[in-house]
Amino acid sequence: MQPLIDHARKFGQRAEEFAGLAAGQSPEVLFITCSDSRVVPALITGARPGQLFELRTAGNIVPLHASATPTGEAATIEYAVEVLGVKDIVVCGHSHCGAVGAVVRGDDLEAVPAVRDWLAHAADHPKCSDPSDPTVAEAVQNHVLTQLRRLRSYPCVEKRLAEDRIRLRGWYYEVHTGTVREHRAETDSFEAL
Repeated sequence: MQPLIDHARKFGQRAEEFAGLAAGQSPEVLFITCSDSRVVPALITGARPGQLFELRTAGNIVPLHASATPTGEAATIEYAVEVLGVKDIVVCGHSHCGAVGAVVRGDDLEAVPAVRDWLAHAADHPKCSDPSDPTVAEAVQNHVLTQLRRLRSYPCVEKRLAEDRIRLRGWYYEVHTGTVREHRAETDSFEAL
């Protein structure tokens, strides 16, 4: 922890670099990804403060839209689209995802009931021909596509898509190589950026 504290002290000594951020934010991208510590959106994209609006959940899960039960995830998506006017939404899954792996393997999650319940209500069982694959690549990529479909059910996203004012993008990040692949509708495959 101490190296992180030391960096935070030095970081706060550069106020002139960040003074303009006090006026507000205008990110063009909502970046939805996993809470996994190996996935660092700003590092992957090279984004500077103010460029990405982030939503991080266990397994980069986008819950089904249900207006009767507001969630932090729904509020973040709605704010990004309606207030900030993001032009792109990226759902970025990653290799070696513990959440997706647990779902496809049917892991016993009794010791972590909040995780079990989150995955049960929020995650469909992604197609995976080889659950023993440690990267769970096929499952994660299918999971990303499911989350993109779920985003389309949000009224604010649906409206912007109909007006051609927003794009949805599915990414797959390999933690072991740093490679990022994007889903291409025309080939229905994830290809290198």
